[in-house]
Amino acid sequence: MKKYTFTEKKDTRSGFGAGLLEVGKQNPNVVALCADLTGSLKMNDFQKAFPERFFQVGIAEANMMGLAAGMTIGGKIPYTGTFANFSTGRVYDQIRQSIAYSGKNVKICASHAGITLGEDGATHQILEDIGMMRMLPHMTVINPCDYNQTKAATIAIAAHEGPVYLRFGRPAVPVFMPADQPFVIGKAIVLNEGADVSIFCTGHLVWESIVAGEILAEQGIDAEIINIHTIKPLDEAAVLSSVLKTRCAVTAEEHQIHGGLGDAVAQVLVRNLPAPVEMVAVRDRFGESGTPDQLMAKYGLKAQNIVDAAKAAMRRKAK
Repeated sequence: MKKYTFTEKKDTRSGFGAGLLEVGKQNPNVVALCADLTGSLKMNDFQKAFPERFFQVGIAEANMMGLAAGMTIGGKIPYTGTFANFSTGRVYDQIRQSIAYSGKNVKICASHAGITLGEDGATHQILEDIGMMRMLPHMTVINPCDYNQTKAATIAIAAHEGPVYLRFGRPAVPVFMPADQPFVIGKAIVLNEGADVSIFCTGHLVWESIVAGEILAEQGIDAEIINIHTIKPLDEAAVLSSVLKTRCAVTAEEHQIHGGLGDAVAQVLVRNLPAPVEMVAVRDRFGESGTPDQLMAKYGLKAQNIVDAAKAAMRRKAK
């Protein structure tokens, strides 16, 4: 098992803020819109550096999406910023009709995603957003795993023509991906090569999968761990190449079991290479108030849950 270490923990939303400032320096067509959450989205530095390119729309998320769609007609590249719950559920109609339907070049940047939002509780802990956005034609869906990858993704999406949903979080998590690693949309990253079970992971569950891989290695199980930062378009070749070796898979995500990474991987396998798949995800439940770590444990999103799923998948392999 390849060894991964970290020297600090940082929130992925800060990676977004740093990436937004950098891409703003690189491309004068990048503009930013925020729905009264500039501090929470870490958009302050962009606002200070480019006040004429920053638009505070207030608590009017639907209007923000319409404004962003209109700005693309003039050649701008708008990045919208608010919580994931408000970036999707509250404005789904506007995204569908004004952005996705016409393929507008809007970057929908969504913080505080998943259950690790913590104490704000179920009304803010959206766990359906990946599925909602993944189902929209023309929409690219990205869910990076740490500060460095979120920064890189934020920069990379400016060069992608078309709508993007970029999802990130609130809590401080290990920073372990190389700061200089290029972000390639739709290209999975193999973190550890293995022969016994494939673990496809995304977002905050990537680090948990690395920890799970170390536990499995101590027990003589060789896990292949793949960081699926882009859920749509999914790197189908990476999925099939891995499962062709291991003949079983686990998916791990901070999302409902329906509609997310697990479903995407299962669709690829059922069409091309049927194999057992175990899914580590929230099982058709709303969240609740608690610390991120408490909720990850209660909802079965920790490393040990991935270990258990890997063993279950291996038991189901065809003999």
